[in-house]
Amino acid sequence: MNTFFDKSANWIVPVGRVLIALIFVVAGYGKIGGYEATQGYMTAMGVPGGLLPLVIVLELGGGILLVLGLFTRYVALALAGFSILSAILFHGNIADQMQQIMFMKNLAIAGGFLFLVANGAGKISLDRRFGWS
Repeated sequence: MNTFFDKSANWIVPVGRVLIALIFVVAGYGKIGGYEATQGYMTAMGVPGGLLPLVIVLELGGGILLVLGLFTRYVALALAGFSILSAILFHGNIADQMQQIMFMKNLAIAGGFLFLVANGAGKISLDRRFGWS
């Protein structure tokens, strides 16, 4: 059966990639401008501040790759793991309602990434263009 959803998948998938990538592109870019503050926050939470360059590359670079639909499954898997790890390290105090919400948000984002891992970037992507999807 060819439903509305089947017919619209060509544009829904790239829009979904952009929407899920947006939070990481903005966050990665923001960490560049607030480098010292972010590094201090990481250290205060028990995470080595020296990892910040890797975080920026993953968030900003990974987000851009997702928008392009390039290496989508690998990037989505890395960002899913990053989202889960961030939930545990930075939002683990689920007794605090705001932290519980942030924890669950990170898990939901990881779930979205796992859909990309399972299904790939879709027809409108560089992965598809290069025959990697």
